[in-house]
Amino acid sequence: MGMRVDDYNKSEKLRLEFEDTIKTAFMQGSPASEMAQRACDLHRQWLCYFYDGYCKEYHTGLAEMYVQDERFKEHYERIAVGITEFLRDAIYIYCE
Repeated sequence: MGMRVDDYNKSEKLRLEFEDTIKTAFMQGSPASEMAQRACDLHRQWLCYFYDGYCKEYHTGLAEMYVQDERFKEHYERIAVGITEFLRDAIYIYCE
């Protein structure tokens, strides 16, 4: 994508922090929790490295795609089984 190494490293740090945070939030059980909403904000920040036209509709559309597309679902389910739907629900709350 022509991303500078520094930006790539920052985006990777955000991705890893997001994954740790969403896993913790998932274990706590509520997509409306402060931790889940923090994860959604980290996800938004990460997205902005790859797409500069961020809007809530884009974010919720991606969340739905993560659930519907088995490739994305498989990616998130490696964090924890059932987390993809949890993430979608948390993003919907975040974007309200």
